[in-house]
Amino acid sequence: MSRIGKQPVEIPSGVKVSISDRTITMESGGKSLTYTHRPEVRVAWDESEKLITVGIEEKDAKNRQVRAYWGLTRAMLQNMVIGVTKGYQKRLQVVGVGWGAAVNGQKLELKLGFASPVIVAIPQGLDVSVERDMVTIKGTNKQLVGQFAADVRSRRKPEPYNGKGIKYDDEVIKRKQGKVFGS
Repeated sequence: MSRIGKQPVEIPSGVKVSISDRTITMESGGKSLTYTHRPEVRVAWDESEKLITVGIEEKDAKNRQVRAYWGLTRAMLQNMVIGVTKGYQKRLQVVGVGWGAAVNGQKLELKLGFASPVIVAIPQGLDVSVERDMVTIKGTNKQLVGQFAADVRSRRKPEPYNGKGIKYDDEVIKRKQGKVFGS
């Protein structure tokens, strides 16, 4: 049994849910998310109790992969509810002398100590803002926010000797001492 999958997803007031075939759409306040679940999983929407239940067939209960899809579907639906109500946010810090970031239209321009600036295209559905050395990424899709943040961070990962690089706001970089000369 999937411990996550068997829990129902509570839908807060103000969120509109529609299910057609295998496609689930959630809307709230102009924000909309769509998810198409696997055919092995059953999704039921109870309008009166404002609950979405996720289940699988009894014959598939022993199949490990189907149980994984069951939990995944429930987690994705929960993420959609949070996305259309509160939204998701990641903050990145650019650390280095003369390093920085700027938003130019739908592109993020990063100055990371290379000869020319690194330009990263901002995907649709994300709101990126820069305040001094802090890059804030906001959006309704958890996967899109996390993937874009990881993509930006991969352009110059933080290094342990000087601490320069792009790091998550809450990330702690273990510092190394470096070489010691003389005795």
